[in-house]
Amino acid sequence: MPKYYTPKQANEALSIVLPMMEEMMQIGERIRARQPEIWDVVQKSAGNGGNPALSKLLPDFDRLDLLLHQLQDMSIEVKDLTIGLIDFVALYQGREVYLCWQYGEESIKYWHEIEAGFQGRQLIDWE
Repeated sequence: MPKYYTPKQANEALSIVLPMMEEMMQIGERIRARQPEIWDVVQKSAGNGGNPALSKLLPDFDRLDLLLHQLQDMSIEVKDLTIGLIDFVALYQGREVYLCWQYGEESIKYWHEIEAGFQGRQLIDWE
């Protein structure tokens, strides 16, 4: 069962979540910057049991996986690592919704229906 956040609780959690998001975004940028190189290495190493260049990237992948799981365990969903978009699961009028936050926003001010996505964001007018 997920943890349901109130807007206040989600905003309080940002002090923990913000450094995690910053680190994940940096890792994601490093991986994306090396994407053409990574794909070539993966293809070549698939049949020969490994590659030193690929082994150097494994700590980034391992750390990213750990951070993602920590957020998931907190009932926080990462929607877009490039822009730092996450959703906190909440209850509003008896149904699950998302409290939506994007990296760079000073607090969580928006919510949206589960199916609506980022385009359906609305200002939070409830506590």
